[in-house]
Amino acid sequence: MPRPEVPAAGNGPLILDNAQMNPLLSRLQPYPFERLRQLHATVTPNPAYRPISLGIGEPRHATPELIKTALTASLLGLASYPGTLGEPSLRQSMAGWLQRRYGVTVDPAKQLLPVNGSREALFALTQTIIDPTRPGATVVSPNPFYQIYEGAALLAGADVFYASSDPARNFGIDWALVPDAVWAKTQLLIVCSPGNPTGSVIGLAEWKQLFELSDKYGFVIASDECYSEIYFREEAPLGSLEAAVALGRPDFKNLVALTSLSKRSNVPGMRSGFVAGDANIMKAFLLYRTYHGSAMSPVVQAASRAAWDDEAHVVLNRELYRQKFAEVTPLLASVLNVSLPDAGFYLWAEIPPAFAGSDTAFSSQLLAQYNVVVLPGSYLARDALGADGQRFNPGAGRIRMALVAETAECREAAERIVQFCQSFKAETA
Repeated sequence: MPRPEVPAAGNGPLILDNAQMNPLLSRLQPYPFERLRQLHATVTPNPAYRPISLGIGEPRHATPELIKTALTASLLGLASYPGTLGEPSLRQSMAGWLQRRYGVTVDPAKQLLPVNGSREALFALTQTIIDPTRPGATVVSPNPFYQIYEGAALLAGADVFYASSDPARNFGIDWALVPDAVWAKTQLLIVCSPGNPTGSVIGLAEWKQLFELSDKYGFVIASDECYSEIYFREEAPLGSLEAAVALGRPDFKNLVALTSLSKRSNVPGMRSGFVAGDANIMKAFLLYRTYHGSAMSPVVQAASRAAWDDEAHVVLNRELYRQKFAEVTPLLASVLNVSLPDAGFYLWAEIPPAFAGSDTAFSSQLLAQYNVVVLPGSYLARDALGADGQRFNPGAGRIRMALVAETAECREAAERIVQFCQSFKAETA
């Protein structure tokens, strides 16, 4: 069969040069940052300004000393093969954190597994759950979304249904708009709360709705909660396991929560997190991971225990973000339609009308004139049907800004964006 003529980059499938490779790889779409790189390839940044990137959500606050100390004190662990289950002491630390944070009790031997970051776990969990031999196997994903959700589903042999967010609902999703015919084929629903890129949090009433849908149609819910510890209200975001217990589901039927130390503790390079929930799913996931060869290094396990057992550094980290967002958000709100999110470290902003909804033009011109990188919102979403039956991209006309650098750098970037919008408005007036 001849290879389809599709672009190697852009919002379309990738090209395989070797016909002997897994054909599912051809269903993958370029990662947002590859698209951004190509978008900016012909742009010459203004050399009068030092480069500032708000594009990638990579935590850049300092890694706590207690984690680095635990890491270097455990180097003898490099001489041992780790077990997939992880050390009992690590799983106990993780379970202890769940109890302190959410008031939730899990069996660390049967309902919890350490993972090498939530990204790896999301991919592996999807491969564990999806049965591609069932006709129409489907994964329902939020839209906009973290692209691993889509890639994991496609490589598992499933189709993806994109459930679009609604600005009128604080970027929440109206799950009633997902057709019954889609739910009937759904094997996995992935949610992200707090959301990337929107920062929205799922409340108890919505969790009740999702659990009822899961009971009716039999699908698994995977809740990506890696931004749960960066929030701006007094009340911490509700977790999925916490919601399950509150709604009388202490066995976490068909529910798995995923979390990570990357954002919470500023250790993205450590690749450490855990998955907890339904014991039957955890049993199957452990089997998959045993063959997958994804056990966590003993050195990382020791550092992870130190991180999960300490909350002081998390409180400090959260306060740094709160101060930063309090300083930067009002500046940007003077020229963009943007407000403080519920949680997370992104600002999800609507660009000015003068750009006619072109988030890519906004991103390119901002780089050219002020040497600031932002990510076009359309790169984080897919075209989908709206409530009016029309297809649209829910990220179009928006940009995502990751406020991960120190406050001074983020403020400088915001000031340049203000100047850019003001100058563009003056030119088009």
